[in-house]
Amino acid sequence: MTGASFFSGEVSVDAFNTTKPKPKRNKYAFGCALLASMNSILLGYDTGVLSGAAIYIKKDLHFSDVQIEIIVGIINIFSLLGCTVAGRTSDWIGRRYTMVLAGIIFFLGAILMGCATNFAFLMVGRFVAGLGVGFAMMIAPVYTAEVAPASSRGFLTSFPEVFINAGVLLGYVSNFAFAKCPIWLGWRLMLGIGAIPSVALAVFVLYMPESPRWLVMNGQIGKARVVLEKTSTSKEEAYQRLSDIKEAAGIDKDCNDDVVEVPKRTNEQAVWKELILHPTPAVRHAAITGIGIHFFQQACGIDAVVLYSPRIFEKAGIKSDDKKLLATIAVGICKTLFILISTFQLDKIGRRPLMLTSMGGMVIALFVLAGSLTVINLSDHSVGWAVGLAIFAVYAFVSIFSSGMGPIAWVYSSEVFPLRLRAQGCSMGVAMNRAMSGIIGMTFLSMYKAMTIGGAFTLFGVIAAIGWVFMYTMFPETQGRNLEEIELLFGSYFGWRKTLKDLKAKEAAEAKNRESDV
Repeated sequence: MTGASFFSGEVSVDAFNTTKPKPKRNKYAFGCALLASMNSILLGYDTGVLSGAAIYIKKDLHFSDVQIEIIVGIINIFSLLGCTVAGRTSDWIGRRYTMVLAGIIFFLGAILMGCATNFAFLMVGRFVAGLGVGFAMMIAPVYTAEVAPASSRGFLTSFPEVFINAGVLLGYVSNFAFAKCPIWLGWRLMLGIGAIPSVALAVFVLYMPESPRWLVMNGQIGKARVVLEKTSTSKEEAYQRLSDIKEAAGIDKDCNDDVVEVPKRTNEQAVWKELILHPTPAVRHAAITGIGIHFFQQACGIDAVVLYSPRIFEKAGIKSDDKKLLATIAVGICKTLFILISTFQLDKIGRRPLMLTSMGGMVIALFVLAGSLTVINLSDHSVGWAVGLAIFAVYAFVSIFSSGMGPIAWVYSSEVFPLRLRAQGCSMGVAMNRAMSGIIGMTFLSMYKAMTIGGAFTLFGVIAAIGWVFMYTMFPETQGRNLEEIELLFGSYFGWRKTLKDLKAKEAAEAKNRESDV
């Protein structure tokens, strides 16, 4: 049994099938996912650029550390409102126009931030930009999951995290590029230039098709059929996907009309009741995993490293602003390069092996970082090996995060909720993600002053270890399954392996029957 088999909890029957044909990549689905996921660059850019811009904002506007914490982390709290509203908006006006709205809102926020002259003005800009970020972060993985065929869904739904990392890197580069400008101008250019990609994205999105699942939910079967034929690997797969979506929407699978009357769905209040107040065992299990993975993705402290990497490098012994910014650019490069590992392996290795391997590696990196920073703090002179180890641990942590937990949280949470609850369920997951990111961003400086920087990263390491146990126990493998089929894996928290085994046995029996018929 391989290491991947150990982490996944079972040996895949496909592991022994060396003649299984490799599924074709659908270029149209690839293009749609690429454009949708580019919305995530907005969050990445804002996160990356604030790590350096905060240095100059503090000098120019004379902010305290507490004000800097608030400015850096508050956008994630504001984005909670955007996430919540986006769930309803995407069901009302569609996934595509929700993405356009996200770009417009962020554009306004970037302009306001670039023109800010005091703390209150900057907070208004952060509020508007936060709404745009919330819209973008909720809708990108939902749209991509609904467009992507099952064979490449993991690959395509990992794109949002790819563009978050690309945005972080662009933010770091922007810091370095404008660092030589006058202090009053440099940080404003760093923040204001984020308006440019948001406009371009809003225009490009208009050329994308609407989500086929949204079209079916609104009775537009003919349009959904066209989109599915373009985004599936074969006409047979397109027919099967359409049949599954119609069944989930309560429409007769044999109905071939282009426009149909959709059975009256539960109202918004009833949907939230089904998710929170009176969920079925399957929905409760899906909610725990879909929201829990976002909690642990952020509670392990990734945004503390990304947002405050210049401070961490300063604690590790790098004093020059230019050198801190250059070291920070290397953080962005690591995040962007290592995300490609999981992007290309999600549909080959599976979600669980990458998720658990990544979280386990993060635990080790966090404890190494905590130990090395503690040694540096307790020493009255420079300790070369500890400085080198601390810098290495920072790069190792962000690299391991990006190679697994970074994209998998978005992929997994977009797969596990039933169709009728998917938009609202994903919005809850993103809300948890942004809430934890905001809490850490707004408390990290105070936290490490209260318990030392080594103590803060020790706490993150303990949380990551708890997350590993949680995921190993309760998370089914969703690789290669239709979104409607994934629902069957939830409901029995510790018995999902048996359900997966039964599904595989059923598939094997059906395949054998087909061979017999031939």
